[in-house]
Amino acid sequence: MFKTINPADIPHAMLHKLMLGAIAPRPIAFASTIDSRGRQNLAPFSFFNAFGVNPATIIFSPSRRGRDNTTKDTFNNIREIPEVVINAVTYSMVEQVSLASTEFPAGVSEFEKSGFTPMASEVVRPFRVKESPVQWECKVRNVIETGNGGGAANLVICDVVRLHADERFLTSDGLINTRMIDLVGRMGGNYYVRANGQALFEVEKPLDKPALGIDGLPASLRLSPVLTGNELGKLGSVESAPGPDELLQASANTDVKAILETEILTADARLEKLHLLIRRYLADGRKREALAVGYLFS
Repeated sequence: MFKTINPADIPHAMLHKLMLGAIAPRPIAFASTIDSRGRQNLAPFSFFNAFGVNPATIIFSPSRRGRDNTTKDTFNNIREIPEVVINAVTYSMVEQVSLASTEFPAGVSEFEKSGFTPMASEVVRPFRVKESPVQWECKVRNVIETGNGGGAANLVICDVVRLHADERFLTSDGLINTRMIDLVGRMGGNYYVRANGQALFEVEKPLDKPALGIDGLPASLRLSPVLTGNELGKLGSVESAPGPDELLQASANTDVKAILETEILTADARLEKLHLLIRRYLADGRKREALAVGYLFS
């Protein structure tokens, strides 16, 4: 049963918490700005993402404060000096980043308060964060204020003019090493998520090839009480149905034969064991073999 909510019927604070809890994990923009007096500011924002590469576009939102409808120093600085550096946030620096989110008085340096090392940028005036492995120097193209009430978004649309990446976190072909960079994302409340270790997994993108689709699978697979939606998604991502040779090989498979030769099994129990075998093959990356087993007993 779903609970249905009209956003207009609940307090903004509650809606904000619901959004942060469900729209997650969110990347963190650790934004460095400067005001017209040359005072540096540093603050994290999780209403943030990349939106295009031609031109390279990053958008983040230093929203209006919900409690008193004031604007944040980051937003005020961008209005004065439309430049920003977006620094990536890793696990090794997340406690310092959280400290930088403290509501210090205007003009107080979050670099000093949070212990980060400022580095001069090449094109823009705000400093980069030395401890961050990836830094994006940006010119602000436009600011869209979605409202003038507390909690309203201020979409800061940025053009990337320089990218700095620590070579220790690059692969041999110059891309980000996902397993080494150890990024963190924002969840609801006080929770974060760490993109490292077993939290990382790969899903092959079926962009340049056809796929059977779940609707193209035999009914015995589609309606399986054993296989999950993710497992059916893996089977449906295979390009084509198994051919005669694959089906013949599946019928001679020792795992399959062991299930079929167990006489005490009912038809339903035998099918369940076959689908558990399919699950095991999928976990091992043997998608076509798994599909052949499914087709063999469809």
